Amino acid sequence: MLPAHRKKLAAVLFVLLLAALALVLWWRRAPLPGAGVVLPHDTYTPHREAFTPHRGRILDRNDSVLAYTGLRYLLVLPRSGRLDSTRLNRVLGWPDSAFEYRARDLRRRELPLQLDLTAGEADILRRHRQEWPRLVVREYSARNYTVRVAAPVLGYAYNAAQPFLYQAQRLARGRFYRLRNGGLESYYNALLKGSPGAYHPLVDALGQRHGSWAPDTIYHPGQDLHLSLDTELQAYAERIMGERKGYIVALEPATGEILCYVSAPTYDPAALTGLARGRDRRELLLSPDMPLLNRPAMQANPPGSVFKLVNAAVALQLGGITPATGFRCDQSLINCVHDHPNARNLTMALKYSCNPYFYRVLQSVIDHVPDSLVQPVDTCAQRHLNLAAWTRHVKSFALDTLLGVDLPQERPGFIPTPAYYDRRRGRCGWTYGSIYSLSIGQGEINLTGLQTANMLAIVANRGWYYTPHFVRSVGNGGPLPKFRERHRTLVDSVHFDALIPGMVAALSRNGTAGLASLDDVGISVAGKTGTVQNDEGDDHATFAGFAPAERPKIVVAVYIENAGFGGLSAAPCAALIMEKYLRGKIAPKRKRWENWLRCGNLAEQGH
Repeated sequence: MLPAHRKKLAAVLFVLLLAALALVLWWRRAPLPGAGVVLPHDTYTPHREAFTPHRGRILDRNDSVLAYTGLRYLLVLPRSGRLDSTRLNRVLGWPDSAFEYRARDLRRRELPLQLDLTAGEADILRRHRQEWPRLVVREYSARNYTVRVAAPVLGYAYNAAQPFLYQAQRLARGRFYRLRNGGLESYYNALLKGSPGAYHPLVDALGQRHGSWAPDTIYHPGQDLHLSLDTELQAYAERIMGERKGYIVALEPATGEILCYVSAPTYDPAALTGLARGRDRRELLLSPDMPLLNRPAMQANPPGSVFKLVNAAVALQLGGITPATGFRCDQSLINCVHDHPNARNLTMALKYSCNPYFYRVLQSVIDHVPDSLVQPVDTCAQRHLNLAAWTRHVKSFALDTLLGVDLPQERPGFIPTPAYYDRRRGRCGWTYGSIYSLSIGQGEINLTGLQTANMLAIVANRGWYYTPHFVRSVGNGGPLPKFRERHRTLVDSVHFDALIPGMVAALSRNGTAGLASLDDVGISVAGKTGTVQNDEGDDHATFAGFAPAERPKIVVAVYIENAGFGGLSAAPCAALIMEKYLRGKIAPKRKRWENWLRCGNLAEQGH
C-alpha cells in the first residue's frame, strides 16, 4: 500500500499528463495562420469564392469612353399576326414606316425577327407591354460603342463577332476577309478581359477563415485602354474623306502615338457585333469598295514622289550628291509633269518635284564607281554593291518589314534587292536603265499608309522614330515596352536637315503643294506631294508632311485613289487635318474645301 501523500502525487501527475496530451491534440488540430491544411469537415466548411472580371473600357486621348461592356436590348418580333405598326412607330419616336421597313427586310432575307433598341426604347416598350403582349424585349450583355468612327481601330473580340465571321465565310468574298481585322479589341484581348479568380477558404461556424482547402487562382481585372486617338479629329477626317477610297494617317512624331487613322470608305464599328445587324454586315461584305479592308495597314502601294525624300537622304549619306548639287530637267531621261526652271540644288528639286533630277540622284548611287578602283571595273559587281548599299539604308526606315503597330493584321512593304533582280533578269541582266523608276517611288517599291506616315516622322525627327501605336497607356501604366524603344536609321541627322528647306518651299505659291500652305494662320508646313501612276484609271493622289516645320507636332500622310495630282486633293486634305489639330478650327478661306474634297479636287472647283 502506498502512503496517502504518494497517492495524491500520482493523481496530480496523471491529471497533468492528461492536460498535456489534450494540449498537444488541440495544437495539432488548429491550423497555423495561412496554412493550406485540409481539416475535418465536421469542424470547418469549405467555401469557393469566384470573381469574374468586367471587360475593360476603351477611351480616347481626352478620356472619352469609346467602347464599354453593358446591357443591349433586342425587340423580338412575332413571326405571324398583325401589329399596329403606325402606333408603335409613334410611341417609340421612329419615323413613319420605319418599323415596316426594318421588319420587311428581315422577313425577306429570312433573318431572325429582332431589332436593336436603345435603353430608352426598351423602357418605353416595358411600360406599354400590356398593349403589345406579343412583343418581347430581350436583354443581354454586349460591347457598346459610343461613337460611329474609327471602326478599323476599335475592331472586335473574335468571340463577339462569330455571326460576322460565319457570314463572311459563306459569302463570295469570304476568302478575302479571312484577314479579319479584329483591331484593338483583338490585339489587347487578354488585357481587356482580364482573368477570373477563385479562392477556397475553410470557414468555421462563426464565418472565420482557417486556411484553404484547394489552391487559389489569382483574379486580374480587365484593364482599360487609353488611346492616343483624337476622336474629334478622327470624326472630322472621316467626314472630309466622304465616300472616297484611300486613307489618312496622322501621328505625333515625338512619341509615335497615332492621332487619326482613316480607312475610307468606313462603317459603324457596332455593325460587326450587333445581333440584329446581319443586313448591314452583308452589305459591307459584298460592297465593291471593300470598306472592311483596313487600307493603311493592309494595302501596300507605290508611294510615288513622296519617296524622293528617302532617295535624297540616302544619296546624301552615300556621297552621291550634296545639297548644292544641280541637275538639268532633261526630259529625255524621264517625263516631268511640272513646268519649272532647272533645279540648281536639292531645295529647288524638292520644291518642283523634278523627275529628271531624282533620276540622276539615284543614278549617282547605283552607277557610282569609286575613284580608287583600278580599271577596268566589273560594272556588274559594282552595281550589285551599290544597290545593296542603297537597299540597306532604305530598309533602316522600316519600309520592307512589319512595323509592329498594335493591330492584329499588318502587311509589310517591299524594297527590291540585287537578289530580287537577279532572280528575275539574271545576274547581269539588269542595269540602272531598267530600274530607274525606283528614283520616283514607282516600280517594285510598295509601302503601306502606316509606313509612309512613319517615314515622314523619321524626317521630322531627323533620323529616328518610335513604332507607331494607338494605345498610350494600359490601365494606370504606359504603353507596351516595345513602343518605348527608339529606333534610328543609317542616315545622319544633318542629311535630314538638308531636306527641310525644299519641303517648306514645296508649299510656296509656285511649289507643287501650294494648296497645303497654312502661312495665313502662322503655321509653317513641310511636305511632299506624289502622284502614283495607275494603268487602270485616274492616277492616285498622295501627300505626306508635318507641321510646324521647325518643331513638328503632327505628321499627316494622305492617299486618295483616282484623285489625280497629289497637290490638288491630297495636299489640301492634309492641310485641313493639320489645321484642325493645331488650331481646333478651320479658317474661312479653307472651310469651303471640306465638301469639295468629298467628291472632287480643287482644280475642278477653281480653288
